[in-house]
Amino acid sequence: MTAEEIAQYLIELNDELRLENIQGEVSLYGGAVMCLAYKARPATKDVDAIFEPVRAIRNAAQKVAERHGLRKDWLNMAVRMFLAEHKKNILYDLSNLQVFVPEGDYLFAMKVLAARRDTDDLNDMKFLAKHLKITSIEQALDIVSGYYPRKEVKDTTRFVLEEIFATQ
Repeated sequence: MTAEEIAQYLIELNDELRLENIQGEVSLYGGAVMCLAYKARPATKDVDAIFEPVRAIRNAAQKVAERHGLRKDWLNMAVRMFLAEHKKNILYDLSNLQVFVPEGDYLFAMKVLAARRDTDDLNDMKFLAKHLKITSIEQALDIVSGYYPRKEVKDTTRFVLEEIFATQ
């Protein structure tokens, strides 16, 4: 999904909620934030989010999916098990839907802990490190431990961070 498509689907989600006279909130994470808020990449596979009210937004998302031939889980809540307390900023304030994104340092911490070896995640980590002016592994690890004090950063991720900061 491109950034433009995601934005359109969120507008249509708002329209579906408006038809039912329901107010909703969606908090975006992952690739969708990299596309919409940072314009760091053109597309993502799906939209990781948490949302309320869950049933109403799932129903609305299903209608959007049917209209556009999307997978029914294009808007998914799988990310919820990885969340820690963090600040959010409003991205869109629509008539019946507010869309939020996390602050960059929180998204960076999530990316470091996930640290999948795919190109998107590595590029996202590089982009966020540069955007946030993180210049060392120690700074990166401090950000992660600030949000996830009980999580251990994998050794393989430390090697990735070494690569990132060696090329900055």
